[in-house]
Amino acid sequence: MVQFEIGDCGFQIQAEIKAMDKTEFKKRTKTFAINIGRFCLSLPYSKVVRHYEDQIIRSSASVGANYRAACRAKSKADFINKLRIVEEEADESLYFLELILEFHPAKKEEVITLHKEGNELLAMIVSSINTSLKSKN
Repeated sequence: MVQFEIGDCGFQIQAEIKAMDKTEFKKRTKTFAINIGRFCLSLPYSKVVRHYEDQIIRSSASVGANYRAACRAKSKADFINKLRIVEEEADESLYFLELILEFHPAKKEEVITLHKEGNELLAMIVSSINTSLKSKN
């Protein structure tokens, strides 16, 4: 396990990945949203999947946007609440990836890659929330 900090508040999380600072984590969440967007552009048009694409584009972008808001938190409680929003948006992104896969099974490898990244982001955020809840400050 590697321990590292994210956010301006100095709250720490643990994960089995390379250590990164808040700037790197911001970049990673932005890259996640960009990769989701590019993936959606590669899908053939479908009336049903179009709605899933709209949702996943919003939720994946919200991961990074709300993480940035967490970095500007006014208090520990504000930080935790904002990270909970990040958690919800990351989980929602995973859900819509799963739905899209049901309609486009040929895209399985791409979905697996995106799902793995989303799961890693989600795990780091959940770990950060849990660590923040346990800390006294």
